[in-house]
Amino acid sequence: MKTEQTADRSLLARPPVKKTHSTSLLSRLNRYKWFYLMMTPGLLYYLIYHYVPMGGLVIAFKNYNLMKGIWGSDWVGFDNFRTIFSSPDFPLLMRNTLLLSFYRIIFNMLPDVILALILNEIRVAWFKKIVQTITYGPYFLSWIIVYGLVFSFFAPDSGLISTWFRDMGWTQIDVLTNKDAFRPLLLITDLWKNTGFGAIIYLAALAAINQELYEAAVVDGAGRWRQMWHITLPGIREVFVLMLILKIGHIMDAGFDQVYIFLNARVYDVGDIIDTWVFRRGLENLEFSIAAAVGFFKSVIGFILVIFANKVAKKLGGSGIW
Repeated sequence: MKTEQTADRSLLARPPVKKTHSTSLLSRLNRYKWFYLMMTPGLLYYLIYHYVPMGGLVIAFKNYNLMKGIWGSDWVGFDNFRTIFSSPDFPLLMRNTLLLSFYRIIFNMLPDVILALILNEIRVAWFKKIVQTITYGPYFLSWIIVYGLVFSFFAPDSGLISTWFRDMGWTQIDVLTNKDAFRPLLLITDLWKNTGFGAIIYLAALAAINQELYEAAVVDGAGRWRQMWHITLPGIREVFVLMLILKIGHIMDAGFDQVYIFLNARVYDVGDIIDTWVFRRGLENLEFSIAAAVGFFKSVIGFILVIFANKVAKKLGGSGIW
């Protein structure tokens, strides 16, 4: 009996076997192996097309020569950045880029939410589908097609609306080459093209709201406006903050595709942005090091703004991105 008690005490006194970090990691990998297997294509995509090309950023610090290659080109340090910041066009490019990006954030985010709320309140299913299809359709059009439509209406000599104004004896309208109308034209066309797609994101968030909250609000006597203010809007707040942070992170990208297609010599003062300038210097003049330096500069600014916006979102009570 004493021998058994002594053995039991020795077992109790023995410290538990600790799992090492590698052992726990292997166990988790084995437990969730199928989930990791499904993640593999996405991880490979980002590894091959997003992380591996980062090695090419070294040409931002070199005088890149096509014949010498990336590693054979001469190292110039921060000379490319000095060239960019000392350019007389840089202040104008920064101002145009930031203004267009801020305008897109301020004027083109709320319509997405408003359209989603309107669609969410429509109770006739077939009418809701028609409205959603009509508003979502322009998203699939390229900016070249959109510019073609705008040009067919507002071309100075042959546009439908321009010709109608001229035939009526009214003032000749000038939209495509007017500095005052260029930025509003970009915002309106962007609004027409992308609002339907943005509304779908908020509709998905609205579908995730617990319907029992609305039932409880009805029992308490809340009308549709009260339900929207106290249930619907708080339910999509996190999604709105997430989209806002992502847009702030891309604040240095003012929409190259759209701006480059709509841009012309008469509106360079208000429409020329960093990306169009990089396109001319990097591809047309073959100054690849300058283009890489600008891309590196934009990435650093975007990273800092995302970190800052995420912290502000958490300070205000949101969850942020991470």
